[in-house]
Amino acid sequence: MIDLGQLGDVVLSLPALRAIREKFAAARITILVGQPAADLVRQSGFADELVIVDRRKLKEDSKLRSIMDLVRLVADVRHRRFDLVIDIHSFYETNLLGFLSGAPVRLFANRENRSLDFLANFPTRPPREDKTLHHTDRYLAVLRPLGVENASRSITLTPSEKDRADVCRLLSKKAEPNCKLAGLFIGAGHATRRWSLEKFAQLAKRLSRIEGLRVVAFMGPEERAMRAETKTMLSGRAILVEELGLTAFFAALSLLDVLVCGDTGPMHLGALAGTSIVLLTEKPSPTVFLPLTDKITVLSDETVNDIEVADVQRAVLELTNNNSDKHKQPKQD
Repeated sequence: MIDLGQLGDVVLSLPALRAIREKFAAARITILVGQPAADLVRQSGFADELVIVDRRKLKEDSKLRSIMDLVRLVADVRHRRFDLVIDIHSFYETNLLGFLSGAPVRLFANRENRSLDFLANFPTRPPREDKTLHHTDRYLAVLRPLGVENASRSITLTPSEKDRADVCRLLSKKAEPNCKLAGLFIGAGHATRRWSLEKFAQLAKRLSRIEGLRVVAFMGPEERAMRAETKTMLSGRAILVEELGLTAFFAALSLLDVLVCGDTGPMHLGALAGTSIVLLTEKPSPTVFLPLTDKITVLSDETVNDIEVADVQRAVLELTNNNSDKHKQPKQD
């Protein structure tokens, strides 16, 4: 199965991966996935093995190196002698890879002006992509020719005990046992989609004054340029956590009572972990790409930075109060 979307796309495709796992329970399932989401797919248990593609390396390397890597990838895929290839995203390059795999049966998502449908040969084509549908429903629709109907759309994953224990030890050094945790993800992939650091700092200052509530601010690799300024502005107001690996980050999100973030991958990871989400986004707010959870509050304005700190604080407190019986943070060892 080819699942080469971005991190959020892969999270929203997990119900489709689970449906394939259930449909072909006795089959050996291999999922071709990008580097950022590989550990998450592995943790889901829906695949017997992974073929991991470093898409960033392919883009950044010289053309010769990228071509050589692609040739090796095609050779690897052909060597595995797949019986069926499913491409739920259907990009030109992934459709071509599916064709070159040598698999006798190929089922590709039917995307207008995006997929190479003539390279697929499944007897029944999936319905044409309906862009009004939620992304999870689009991925599930690709599986209809296989007889997959009415598959569950909701999904949560549990972090590994080791990752959870490691993160608990990290947080227990700075957070009181059983206190509530409000997470802030500072980045958003693109500057126009990011709430300002100044407003995050104001929010952290307000929340840090609330008894029994601790603020945890996360920074990933893309926020390296903001690191020094972030440390200065959030010092004493938040626990700063930098560049956790994906599974450790997922475990950390599972410990939160609420996560404040923009429209980015951590939003989907937090929802997948069962954490309440406060999404900060510009109008019109997204719908087809939102996490499928009822524990989400969407705050939107003409631009993300027009959203008021007081409104975010109010949403955080409402969600943490709704989680009044949740005590995720274990006692210190």
